[in-house]
Amino acid sequence: MELLDYTDKVDLFFEKLPRDWQDAIEPFWEDIQETTKLYVITNNNQIMVGGLVFKQCPPDLLYYKRGAENWFTKGYLYLGFIYTMEAFRGQKLGSEWLRLIRESYPQNGFWLAIEDETLHDFYVKSGFEKSDNITTPYGETEIIYSCPPLSLEFGKIDTVSST
Repeated sequence: MELLDYTDKVDLFFEKLPRDWQDAIEPFWEDIQETTKLYVITNNNQIMVGGLVFKQCPPDLLYYKRGAENWFTKGYLYLGFIYTMEAFRGQKLGSEWLRLIRESYPQNGFWLAIEDETLHDFYVKSGFEKSDNITTPYGETEIIYSCPPLSLEFGKIDTVSST
């Protein structure tokens, strides 16, 4: 499988996201597109899974901006809006996407925030560990997961291409 840079084709991914996710990212895309990349895995030009790699605080986490800046200062990138299309769920594509992202950025660690605790095992199997709990402005709890950079002894694996 190949990880593709679809940053110039974000509309193809955004239109497939749940409506509340679209509302959380689309209005801000113009402001963050210079520091955010969209990567997808496709099959016959159909997006199966994708997500965003942020180099600045994502718009849906501005309440955590100070914490986010600490992660970015340490060389960590934020992963957000990771979404597997319904027709492709259960095929380990989310795990593959995370693996390819980590291999594409071996010098960086990653962090993300989730609300759904049922995803704990998925992220732990993918090399992440629970790092923190934060409270949203709405009083909900989000869990921060992080994973360190891959060992530099493996070198950079060139798995990203543009189409």
